[in-house]
Amino acid sequence: MSYEFWADGLRYETHHGRVVLCHTERPAHIAAMFDEAVARRGNDIAVVDGDARLTYQDVAARADKCATRLLDLGIKPGDRVVILLDNRADYTVLLVATARIGAICVPSNIRQRAPETAYVLNDCTATAIIYENALAEHLPDAANAPSVRHWLPYEEEARIWDAITVDAAAIAGCAPVHEDDPFCILYTSGTTGRPKGAVLTHFGLITNAIGTQNHLGLRDGDTMILSVPASHVTGIELILLLALRIAGKVVVQRGFKARAFLELAEKERMSFAIMVPAMYKLCLLDPDFAKFDLGAWRIGAFGGAPMPGATVEELASHCPQLTLVNIYGSTETSSPAVMMPLGEASTRLDSVGRPLPYTRLIIVDDTGTQVPAGEQGEIWIGGPMIVPCYWNNPDATAAGFTGGYWRSGDIGVMDEQGYVRVLDRMKDMINRGGFKIYSVEVENTLMAHETVVEAAVVGRPCDVLGERVIAFVVTREATDSDSLRAFCAKNLSDYKVPDQVHIVDGPLPRNPNGKLLKTAVREWLDTISV
Repeated sequence: MSYEFWADGLRYETHHGRVVLCHTERPAHIAAMFDEAVARRGNDIAVVDGDARLTYQDVAARADKCATRLLDLGIKPGDRVVILLDNRADYTVLLVATARIGAICVPSNIRQRAPETAYVLNDCTATAIIYENALAEHLPDAANAPSVRHWLPYEEEARIWDAITVDAAAIAGCAPVHEDDPFCILYTSGTTGRPKGAVLTHFGLITNAIGTQNHLGLRDGDTMILSVPASHVTGIELILLLALRIAGKVVVQRGFKARAFLELAEKERMSFAIMVPAMYKLCLLDPDFAKFDLGAWRIGAFGGAPMPGATVEELASHCPQLTLVNIYGSTETSSPAVMMPLGEASTRLDSVGRPLPYTRLIIVDDTGTQVPAGEQGEIWIGGPMIVPCYWNNPDATAAGFTGGYWRSGDIGVMDEQGYVRVLDRMKDMINRGGFKIYSVEVENTLMAHETVVEAAVVGRPCDVLGERVIAFVVTREATDSDSLRAFCAKNLSDYKVPDQVHIVDGPLPRNPNGKLLKTAVREWLDTISV
């Protein structure tokens, strides 16, 4: 069954042909949300990037310069502008500028190479790309991206923004932006084929910014560190746009390093963070962790993987004021769809929380029929934050969405109180002799061992059993595989115990946002003996 948690200030509306529960009071679009922040706290710091400290008024002025430049280039509402930049203060400037004129930004991973970038440029038929100068050698030839009229190296563009005179009339003359218009296109990882361009709207992103603010109790002026890539949905929604919603301060970090993160957190009085559990673990491994003054840190959100109990306990010991919150979502849900109620993370380590008030989450069987509470099935998610489609890909849209619900591909369970457990990705479940094994359960068990820093579990084809359980672990000190298998045997059913445990040099392969890349781990299977 679907559990509805009603809250004040919500009503049903129709968007993209779907009837969804929405916030009654909300900004008209992303630029309007930014304008509200400027009106409230214009003289407060919006972005810190090294020695640069920009107020909200500074960002507003620079965004108008950027918007003027884009209009001078002939970029119109609806045109796609690919952003191939590292984390930096001007990322926020570009997001606001493109939103202001109704262009659609396409944030892209700076670790892409030419064929990957060419695919994105051609799939979205981009009009322009702004890129890090250092990445010029990794761009495709112009002939391989014929729609692109403007190849814009960032350093030259930044100087143009410095010098240009704002054309307020041209900006004001742009066609009005509707909340259901696309704000950005984010390309999925493409682990099952070519990447798909999820279309995230102003409306969906604003919905989740408000929902996150309300659930976490965030305050105007809260400080957060952009330690995940700005090009990822987490960086865009749960850092950059969330900061605009609460007129908060974003501190830019290029490439996560635990020591640098802790230094910034102490210096800037960070109050909110969103990271994957592995990043928390790396912070705790810093020998001076306890010496840092992290007293301003109130909320520690995490997602992408369960938080090991040992990590939760250690964080509670060093940071008693810190409230940990599990978040479950995806690009297709404009990020958060489910969050743990405040104060419950340590007692519900196996759950990602409950659906946000406007989220509709059901568990279905293979026929698309809802299963009773407590039974497992595929997680389907509906609500105002669900993307309306994949760009230029009607077949993927038809396959990925049913009746307004996004089919997540995750196996999960929801109990009668609405708490959701994510058991595994459907493709990551291991079938050993007819027994279903959730790789994440075995990984969590291994992570509970005092010497294990990271763990990945995959299935290896077996002529007799169908699949065998293979684990790869990174340890902080010398440990042998037999002792790790014995530890699992004490804590798991016998058929779940890894057939092999391989200790490898870390770190395990992860995407730019810190999520474990099982596809890369599976490639290791060809290098080990049976």
